[in-house]
Amino acid sequence: MDQPVGSPQNQKLEKNRHSSACRDPSDERIVDEFLADQGIDESKSMKISNIIKRMGFKEEPGRLANGSHSIEFGIVQDADRLDAIGAIEIARCFTFGGSRNRVLHNPTVLPRSDLSKEQYMNKDEQITANHFHEKLLKLKNLMKTNAGQRRAELRHKFMEDFLEEFYKGWDGKA
Repeated sequence: MDQPVGSPQNQKLEKNRHSSACRDPSDERIVDEFLADQGIDESKSMKISNIIKRMGFKEEPGRLANGSHSIEFGIVQDADRLDAIGAIEIARCFTFGGSRNRVLHNPTVLPRSDLSKEQYMNKDEQITANHFHEKLLKLKNLMKTNAGQRRAELRHKFMEDFLEEFYKGWDGKA
């Protein structure tokens, strides 16, 4: 039986969606155990696991928004991507880069483009400010639902405005 959006079951699933364990598609066991503990039937469990495996940015070949997905997949992926753009993501991006001792910005190193999955996953080459161009600013055009597209517009614009001010400040022109 489907649970209402605010149900304790869905609240627990949403809470776990934000934990690193459930966001890591390679650790299927944790997701499978969680779904079994919630009494989710095997058919739904397989559908949910399939969505989780395929929803990551690195999993979308060519990074094209296309119609070959279920509505459930589009909703979950859009929600995940909306969670990755906007004001909080700006803070998260710089916090993460700092925790990994990444270069904040280097104007002589251009953002990498047309990355393969392997190149994208090569975290040694990442510069924090370039991550906006390599991934975050691309997400708006990858939204699968109309609602996701509308919400992404505002968050995308906020990131563009922030980067404009960031680069002015970097260049001493702010």
